[in-house]
Amino acid sequence: MRELIIDLDAIARNLNTMRAKTNGALALAVIKADAYGHGMLPVAKKLEAAGADYLGVADIEEAMKLRAEGIDLPILAWLHSPTENFVSAIDAGIELGIANIDHLERIAKASQQLRRVARVHLKVDTGLGRNGAGAAEWPEVLQKAHELVAEGFIQVVAIFSHLSCTSEADDLNQIARFEAACDQAKAAGIDFELRHLVASDGLLRYPQAHYEMVRIGVALYGLSPFVENSAADFGLVPAMTATARVTQTKRVGANQGVSYGYLHRTAAETTLALIPVGYAEGLPRNATGKAQVSIHGKQYSVNSRVAMDQFVLDVGNDAVAAGDLVTIFGDPAAGVPSADDLAAACDTINYEIVTRMGGRFHRSYLGESN
Repeated sequence: MRELIIDLDAIARNLNTMRAKTNGALALAVIKADAYGHGMLPVAKKLEAAGADYLGVADIEEAMKLRAEGIDLPILAWLHSPTENFVSAIDAGIELGIANIDHLERIAKASQQLRRVARVHLKVDTGLGRNGAGAAEWPEVLQKAHELVAEGFIQVVAIFSHLSCTSEADDLNQIARFEAACDQAKAAGIDFELRHLVASDGLLRYPQAHYEMVRIGVALYGLSPFVENSAADFGLVPAMTATARVTQTKRVGANQGVSYGYLHRTAAETTLALIPVGYAEGLPRNATGKAQVSIHGKQYSVNSRVAMDQFVLDVGNDAVAAGDLVTIFGDPAAGVPSADDLAAACDTINYEIVTRMGGRFHRSYLGESN
C-alpha cells in the first residue's frame, strides 16, 4: 500500500555532480540518520561502489552497523555519549570526531588497551554553537592531542568544523576562524592531513573553503540545501519517491464532512479517495490544507485532516479507483510534487521531509549494488 522508491543510481550521480564542483577535494558522503531516510546500508554500498572517499555518520552505533555489513571505507563518527569508552569503535577502525579533553583521554585508554592507534578528527566550534571545542578550550585540546600523539595513542587525521549558513558575513567569519584554528593546530605541533568545513551548502557557495575534503549530505539525495534554489539548479536528481495506493473510494453528497474536525466539507456530490499514509509514516499532520499529491498526473489538495494512518482526497468526478497510484512527492521533472513542495506546505525543510519518512512504508531500490 505504501512504497518509498529509492534511486541509488541518482545518489551515485549526485555524488559525482557535487564532487565535480570541487577542485579535487576528497568527498565524505554523509549517511547519518539512515541516510536521511533513504536506507543507510544500501546507500553505503552504492556510495562505496561509486567511489566515495569517506562515509560520515553521527554516532558510533551507526558506524558499527556499516562495518558489520562489510563496508570498508573510512568512516567518521562525531557525536558521542559522555561515557563512551571507544574500544569497539577503535577496534573497528572507526575515525572519531573529538571536541574535548575527556573524550581524548577515554580514547587514549582504549588505544592503550587495544594497542592500536586511534585516528581522530579534532573539531573546533567556529561559531555554530554546537559540537566542537570553543575558542577558550581549543588550545587545551590541542595540547592534550599533541601529548597523546607523542605517546603513540592517537593520530590526528583532520581538523574540522561546521558552518551555520546564517549569512555570507557569518559564514566568512567562520571560515576565517577555522583557518586561524588550523594555524593554531600547526603551531601546537599537530601534524594533520585534512581540513573539512563545508557541507552541501558551503560546498556550493564557498569554493575557497573546500580545503582537502568536503562533506556532502542532503545534496547526495538530490535535494537543494537552499530554499531559494531547486535541486535542478545544481544538476541534482531527487532520489526518493513516496507513493501509496488508493485503498477505497466512495461517492458522497454535498456538505459531507471529511476526516477529523470536518476541516473540509464537500461542495457538491463528489468522490472521496482514501490514502493509507499518515503521520505514522512521516507525513506531517500540518500538511493538512496546504500540501498536494498527484494521481494520474493531476494534483489534488490534501484538504482534510491528515490522521495517523491515512488521509482523504476529494477528487470530484475524476476517474479515481482503489489501487490507483498516488505520488506524495518525487522528482518534479516527472510532473509530481517535490519534497520541497511538501516542506514548504509544512513550514519546514526538505531535509526533515525525507528523513522522517518511514513507519509502514516499504522501501524498494533502483540500481542496487550486488
